[in-house]
Amino acid sequence: MAAIIPVSFVGSDVGTYRVLRMETVVGAPLAPVTAVTSHAQHVALDGVPVSAWVLRGTSTHVRYVEQSEQNTLRAVQPALGRQDCSHAALIPIRKSDAWWDLPQDERRAIFEARSQHIAATLKYLPAIARRLHHSRELGEPFDFLTWFEYAPEHAGLFEELVQLLRRTEEWKYVEREVDIRLISSPGSERPAPVGPCSVRPAE
Repeated sequence: MAAIIPVSFVGSDVGTYRVLRMETVVGAPLAPVTAVTSHAQHVALDGVPVSAWVLRGTSTHVRYVEQSEQNTLRAVQPALGRQDCSHAALIPIRKSDAWWDLPQDERRAIFEARSQHIAATLKYLPAIARRLHHSRELGEPFDFLTWFEYAPEHAGLFEELVQLLRRTEEWKYVEREVDIRLISSPGSERPAPVGPCSVRPAE
């Protein structure tokens, strides 16, 4: 059985990552912060009193991915926590009720057969590492918390990846998205990643 890996992203004035920019792409914004820290556990907002918000999620078994696709991803996807990857992005996403009302096979058809998220994003590996955290089942304000890491010289490549995903059919079902670009704070120790990383787009 796949491990269930909890995470909390805390937005505050101090943290392991400094905010380079914070943009509301669609829907309601998050309160502006200057730093973000991730914790490998679920923490309550009142447990970090200086924070503006806490976003919680879990990483578990893959969804919407067929065996051959999973094997391909495992062969090329990089690990999180690489020393040269000082840049990161946290992009929380919520999808509409129209998405969740679709049957599983139709969501899969949009996800890969028509949007080609896996096939189209393979070329961005191993430059960009990614982990997808699920939040919908926790009653959180977002359905997914997507986390990316990359080296400074791959910032343009990451922007290309983000714009590609936003042009897909699947993105038409996104009703809230906040794009937070980050850089590791000097002298801070980044939390060690737990479990496997994933380059799957939000499901």
